Amino acid sequence: MQSPIFAYTEVQNQDHYSLQNSYMLRVRLDGNTGPDCLARKGSMVAYEGMVEFDAEYQTRNQRRARRATGEGLDLMRCSGQGTVYLANLAQQIHIVDVDHDGLTVDSAYVLALDSGLHWDVVAVDTQFGLSGTGKYNLVISGQGKVALMTSGKPLMMPVTPQTYVSCDSDAVVAWSTPLRVQMQAQTSSSSVFRRRGNTGEGWELNFVGEGYALVQPSEQMPPQNADLHGLRGQFGGRPSGGGSAWGG
Repeated sequence: MQSPIFAYTEVQNQDHYSLQNSYMLRVRLDGNTGPDCLARKGSMVAYEGMVEFDAEYQTRNQRRARRATGEGLDLMRCSGQGTVYLANLAQQIHIVDVDHDGLTVDSAYVLALDSGLHWDVVAVDTQFGLSGTGKYNLVISGQGKVALMTSGKPLMMPVTPQTYVSCDSDAVVAWSTPLRVQMQAQTSSSSVFRRRGNTGEGWELNFVGEGYALVQPSEQMPPQNADLHGLRGQFGGRPSGGGSAWGG
């Protein structure tokens, strides 16, 4: 049997996390020396070796936060000796090294993270006390790697004290935790519940400080909680009606 498809062979390296291609993450596990991998439930597409998959325990605070905000991670622990391949509906994957500054991210875009990292739910500042408008996210802290997903090639926007950056809240994937963030709709509170006039734009996140904001070329979870006919769950979002962070 012959075909150009045989060119798509396994990436050969010793890295803990590496990209098999733009849409598939390769995780090399060595239970004796490296950390386990906490992966999005159902994201395993293949594996080699003696690898075990178990549901990851959530602390009481994490379960309580998930019920109250809709924000959280449904994870499985990948452990043992071998190689695991992870993917989610051919979304593009990006490996991020988390350091002491931390990373704030929408849980819908997390594919995997090192088991040594810690995550908590935090509220994004908003000038209006509205529920279900994207005001909760995850802060991932510690030292290790996180694999993020985006729909299409993202834009990494640097934020400095001299640069004022605003992004559509539906397109923002993650940002540096030390940044000061405020959610903002229109200047008039009477217009909060609709998009800006006839522009089609709604909530913004404004970033101030020193760091980065990651934006994807897609607005998959509108803050108006529109019915996406099942696509929300398919593309990594949470089901509607759960008081979620981004329009759920």
